[in-house]
Amino acid sequence: MRRLEGRSCIVTGSGGGIGRATCLRFASEGANLVGCDINAESAEETVQLVQEAGGSMISVHPSDLTSKEECDKVVAAAVERFGGVDVLFNNGAMAYFAWIDDMADDVWRKTINEELDLVFLLTRAAWPELKKRGGSIVNTASLSAWAGIDPLPALAHTAAKGGVLAMTRQLAMEGRRHNIRANTVSPGTIETNQTRFILDDPEWCAKQLGRVMMNRMGQPEEVASAVAFLASDDASYITGADIAVDGGVRAW
Repeated sequence: MRRLEGRSCIVTGSGGGIGRATCLRFASEGANLVGCDINAESAEETVQLVQEAGGSMISVHPSDLTSKEECDKVVAAAVERFGGVDVLFNNGAMAYFAWIDDMADDVWRKTINEELDLVFLLTRAAWPELKKRGGSIVNTASLSAWAGIDPLPALAHTAAKGGVLAMTRQLAMEGRRHNIRANTVSPGTIETNQTRFILDDPEWCAKQLGRVMMNRMGQPEEVASAVAFLASDDASYITGADIAVDGGVRAW
């Protein structure tokens, strides 16, 4: 499929598991990619993988998207190299975990800043370009926005990702006049460098995977498939929606 042929797509967190898988999927569907990540080495590796596969990609790294100026740089790179922005995938984020009894103010604020504020900042930066072409915003929410997960001390994370869900619905409403669609994906437990430890911990494994109908972790490529669908015209009548990529946890 070449559903994204010639479209300019920004992918944040492009050096990580879901971000990298989405870059490779978008490239395979003909997109021109602008990646960004705070980890310069991982971001550059993704660029090389995409280019080796025959795709078109540049990257702005290291990039701290909690900075308005950094967000403006990412959008400017997309405009300079590819003429604008058609798709924005707000995927990059960083969470900090603590139970409420131990939640320091800076842990709370850092998580909100690095999971919610950065989505707003980059979307605001890209909005004028998205208005010119219409287009698609896809934001990464989380199963944690829908349910508490024992034994994860994720109070700040749940608040941030719940905010991403609500903000995306508002963006869908505001974008309707400009032919901008906005949706979310909510991954469950996806196998990445950050979650692979669960497979080595029998207690965590039993609790986490015991809630999954499919009895396994998801793969980054499975999230990327949902993102590619929402980014494409195959989802032309879908906005303000959330797709659960969680192996059936929310349905069971």
